[in-house]
Amino acid sequence: MKGSQSTPAGGTGNGGLAVQDGGGGDAARESGRDPLGTTPLLRVETPLKPLDPALYLVACPIGNLADITLRALATLAQSDVLVCEDTRYTRRLLQAHGLDRPDRSSIAYHEHNAARVRPKLIEALKRGETVALVSDAGTPLVSDPGYKLVRDAVEAGIRVVPVPGPSAVLAGLVAAALPSDRFCFAGFPPPRSAARLRWLEELKPVPATLILFEAPQRLAASLADMAQALGGGRPAAVARELTKLFEEVRRGSLTELADAYGAEEQPKGEIVVVVGPPLDESTDAATLDTALRRALAAGGSLKDAVQAVQAATGLPRKQVYGRALELSAETAQERDSAHD
Repeated sequence: MKGSQSTPAGGTGNGGLAVQDGGGGDAARESGRDPLGTTPLLRVETPLKPLDPALYLVACPIGNLADITLRALATLAQSDVLVCEDTRYTRRLLQAHGLDRPDRSSIAYHEHNAARVRPKLIEALKRGETVALVSDAGTPLVSDPGYKLVRDAVEAGIRVVPVPGPSAVLAGLVAAALPSDRFCFAGFPPPRSAARLRWLEELKPVPATLILFEAPQRLAASLADMAQALGGGRPAAVARELTKLFEEVRRGSLTELADAYGAEEQPKGEIVVVVGPPLDESTDAATLDTALRRALAAGGSLKDAVQAVQAATGLPRKQVYGRALELSAETAQERDSAHD
């Protein structure tokens, strides 16, 4: 992303943290030497205030490595044990900010080994070690298996400390230009269409903005299913590669977005889909009548008018068809009365 803010170099606080020029900043990104925007703007200086024994949940950047808090850096600098989804990614983050320590354990923790690793981590915590749990991108426990570790830690009487920061869920929400006062994060939809449609039907009446993750290879099909199940007229946004050089947010109705991505090559990168809350029923009624009158006046068949309006509004076909019949009958009566 273009533009970054930092405290003047050399400024200290938070137990010894200092903001330093990591070697180029915006200039490196603009010149193309750092295309992913990974030039670190923050580094940690010692001494730091010691951490209390606890399980720390540390939010990490979702793309741009400069998006990390001072408190997160201090926690990562001092933790006895780092628990990561992918130790290679975490090592890259640590190296970028000068925090890599060869004397410290980094333990992989993911859905395939969580049941085996979790008891060992609880034992380390009981011994008084400080353990930092990080995800590959964003806030731990959001779409990863970390909640079971937190659950077991709480049951064992171990303190759990959140260290908040980046979140793809919130970044997508605030960039979508959709209502943000009430929202529901639903994770990844099922990969197969039939299961996905059933899953979406359960979410359809939720009176809130919906936030989903989706894989690039399934985006077009998933948007088409969303248009069918949730209503093609619902406003939505697709946020891709958030905080990275090729960040993109596209906005429109579900039908418009489904058509657009269905006609293009498969996108790349991490994707967040945000769908606005259900449309107001009173507004739907007025919108439906207006859309149907225009479609019927265009001279096409009743079937064509119903199909076009249902796709545009996202309302149930039964409702659109029934109202189309009523309007057609009213129009016929008005025509007959005029002839009389």
